[in-house]
Amino acid sequence: MNPIQHYISGFDQAKQEVLLTIYTIIKENVPAETTEKISWGMPTFQLNGNLVHFAMNKRHLGFYPGESGVAFYLKQPVQPFKHSKGAIQFPLNEPLPKDLIIEIVKYRVKENLNK
Repeated sequence: MNPIQHYISGFDQAKQEVLLTIYTIIKENVPAETTEKISWGMPTFQLNGNLVHFAMNKRHLGFYPGESGVAFYLKQPVQPFKHSKGAIQFPLNEPLPKDLIIEIVKYRVKENLNK
């Protein structure tokens, strides 16, 4: 069991399903050389530095693509999710926006590969 899988296993079944979904979405959309670890208490993907983080909260899943990832999100035609400088909150009572997550991850991959 890797560190991210260990993190996920610490939650109840419903939250594990949400965490496994975002984990799978990210893992399927990053290059093979991307590494996984826990950083700042959150599952983290790294590729030439931090790529994205995610973390379970009481009422939402926090997705942390950094300032540039949030700036990319804000350029989308619709921004229905609460956000801050470096985070986007996905409410647990709504389906995860898989396509949006994929777009942001791919944007961050491209950005980090150009470093």
